[in-house]
Amino acid sequence: MAAPAIDAVERGLLGEAAILARAPGENFSVASLVLGPRTRRHLRAIYGFARLVDQIGDEASGDRLALLDELEREVERAFDGEPRHAVLRTLVPSIRECAFPREPFLRLIEANRQDQRVARYETSAALVDYCDLSANPVGELVLHVFGAATPERIALSDRVCTALQLLEHWQDVGEDFRRGRIYLPLEDLRRFDVAEDELGAASASERVRELLAFELQRAREMLDEGAALVETLRGRARLAVAGYVAGGRANLDAIVAANYDVLARAPRASRIRRVTETLRAL
Repeated sequence: MAAPAIDAVERGLLGEAAILARAPGENFSVASLVLGPRTRRHLRAIYGFARLVDQIGDEASGDRLALLDELEREVERAFDGEPRHAVLRTLVPSIRECAFPREPFLRLIEANRQDQRVARYETSAALVDYCDLSANPVGELVLHVFGAATPERIALSDRVCTALQLLEHWQDVGEDFRRGRIYLPLEDLRRFDVAEDELGAASASERVRELLAFELQRAREMLDEGAALVETLRGRARLAVAGYVAGGRANLDAIVAANYDVLARAPRASRIRRVTETLRAL
């Protein structure tokens, strides 16, 4: 793909300013607010890349697969040369200082390629495999920021990140359905006798609420398993990961408090609730 395609992306919704302006409120944990400037800079670089990939996969006009292919070439340039896109140029110092591997970045791109081909997941195992592309790489990169990326910690991080990704999908069931996507396993829809069009209703039926209660219990168990990661860390790394775990638990509780109705609105935890959960996780 010719370079002007990346230039056009940068000028529009997917430009660096549009992406990074959304970082503080959208994807940073409460804990990240008290981390040092170096750590925040690296986390923002990771966030900027992840957000760029998601926006190409979800919102770009034109040939998204071609844009994702060009973005993969931009990743290669970031590691081996000089990337063109501002978000990738912002990432280069973090790649060098944190010794990031390139494979997690490529997996995030592959997740968005999969989004162009797959709109339904038959089993929970298939959905977990998707999260291994779409979410787990971010946790691995965060561990690299703190110099804590051992195989054992990455395995625990994968549990946390998969649970957080599933929770995000289940908060946004209605929005995803309107986009033509369902991130609830189809086998579970059949188990609870939920028709697909029920996910587009103004409020959740009793069957949908029972389905969400079942899925959230799975996510809670997965998050609790991964939370052992906090105990293996110290200092700022421990604080950051505790914040991510706490944010997931707070959002879980917000969905329960909404009586599992994620269609009327997407239940979100308050910042106070996330701070409380962070202290508890520590």
